[in-house]
Amino acid sequence: MICWSRVIRLLLYSDAPILAAGLKSLLADNEAFELASVCSSMSELRQMTALMNPQIVLMDFTAEVPPGMLGQLDESLLRASVVLWVYEIPAEIALHAMSIGVRGILRSTLGPDLILRCLHKVHQGELWYEKALVDDYMDARKAGLTGREIQLIRLLALGLKNKEIASTLSITEGTVKVYLSRLFQKLGVKDRFELALYGMKHPGAGGFRVARQGMMRRVRQRAQSIADFDFD
Repeated sequence: MICWSRVIRLLLYSDAPILAAGLKSLLADNEAFELASVCSSMSELRQMTALMNPQIVLMDFTAEVPPGMLGQLDESLLRASVVLWVYEIPAEIALHAMSIGVRGILRSTLGPDLILRCLHKVHQGELWYEKALVDDYMDARKAGLTGREIQLIRLLALGLKNKEIASTLSITEGTVKVYLSRLFQKLGVKDRFELALYGMKHPGAGGFRVARQGMMRRVRQRAQSIADFDFD
């Protein structure tokens, strides 16, 4: 029996019936997802997003990304986890999408297993970008960091909150906030999202002592997810 409260609601923005039918078929045997609606216009997408409160909004740009489209992704849409579904995307548009809070860029050339994996990872709070895009995004933001700063960024990239980071590093939440403020200035990033991107590029943070065994398991699981992130 499906526990509907745990089903991940997905909205698809697309004007291609064949693509929508293909996605519906892919999700038909996967009880984790529900394709709640297919929207063919931005106005319809906004209306259905407000009505259904989806966990993921998958936007079909497999033909092309229309000029100015990213400017229409306001806070009402970005509150959901927005994933762009593309065949190819210019680097500057991809980097802009990353900077405004798009949670993933999914290649249409990937197989069904990787498409589902992307949707699961994004729903779990992780980011789905090709490593080359992350490298391009962060190349201009290189700066010397201390070992503790690298550790903090690493934990932030794994999805931990300030309280969890403080417990993991055996420091106070206030100290975490001070570190974050300094890192924003040092790296020229504006928020936690951009720090998370930095953490994706620098997965090799040094060792750290964990205060709780359960936290250790969580960190290891998320670290493994990032280590496994790659495309064939």
